[in-house]
Amino acid sequence: MTKMLGPISLLLFLALPFVEIAGFVIVGSEIGVLATLGLIVLSAVLGFSLLRRQGLSLLNQMKAETAAGRAPQREIIHGTLLIFAGILLIIPGFLTDIIGLFLFIPFVRDLIWNRFLRNRVVMATNFQAGSAGASYQHYGQRPAPQDDDIIDLDPEDYSSSSDSNKKANNSPWGTDPKEIEDRRK
Repeated sequence: MTKMLGPISLLLFLALPFVEIAGFVIVGSEIGVLATLGLIVLSAVLGFSLLRRQGLSLLNQMKAETAAGRAPQREIIHGTLLIFAGILLIIPGFLTDIIGLFLFIPFVRDLIWNRFLRNRVVMATNFQAGSAGASYQHYGQRPAPQDDDIIDLDPEDYSSSSDSNKKANNSPWGTDPKEIEDRRK
């Protein structure tokens, strides 16, 4: 069954432009060219706006799930389907618009999640045992360095630019080698 899915999906992908062109011709002959173009532009604008609105609310749901210590698998799949739906609405064509509109309906996304994807999605999490929430770094915090080539300096090993002007006379860099030997004596 899965071996047959590849060629069928490739055939559907190649046939999609022809189906969309046929849809343009049929709808254009019924409602007119300007109305057809208006529907295409309207669907693209609708795709952008729905994508923005639904995406922001979904991000909030994902934060809430993560803060509660649960993996947001369902929310990630819903977000992916919403992005796909927005892209389908933005692409000119009536068949892709219909599929995109259906994917914006939460019931349809839940149906796809429960029926096809729930048992196939595996999410690797970074939860610590016994913690109330996820162990993720907050924005702005730097991770601990893992590289062995890092040199750790003490405060006396470096100086600010005002201090470096004061110590310029003691620096061996940029001075005459004879002058350095005189200082050592």
